[in-house]
Amino acid sequence: MEKISETILKFLRLDNIVQHLTGYVETRIELMKAEIREDVAKAIARGMVMVVLFLVSFLFLIFFSVGLAHFINSYFEVAYTGYWTVAGIYAVTFLIVLVFRKNIFQYFEQQFSQLIKRKAK
Repeated sequence: MEKISETILKFLRLDNIVQHLTGYVETRIELMKAEIREDVAKAIARGMVMVVLFLVSFLFLIFFSVGLAHFINSYFEVAYTGYWTVAGIYAVTFLIVLVFRKNIFQYFEQQFSQLIKRKAK
């Protein structure tokens, strides 16, 4: 049965077309694999950079907060005033974010959707 199909393909000169078509499909699959690998590598690299930035920012925030608290303590000459002031600043920031969380979420959602649309072009 296979010899008959090969004979018909050779008779109609379709064997080269079939070979080229399968080669084209295989090449497209390999290209897609390479593009996916590249996109995954970029995503992992961005994620690692974001983690490092987060950690460094977190450490900066901790040390800055402690330093600011000590400075306020020395200014008011009371051992706890600076820590309460810094905690109050964080509490106010938390409350502002809590109150406006829907607006903040919508803003970031719009920004990310625009970023994805630009990437797709």
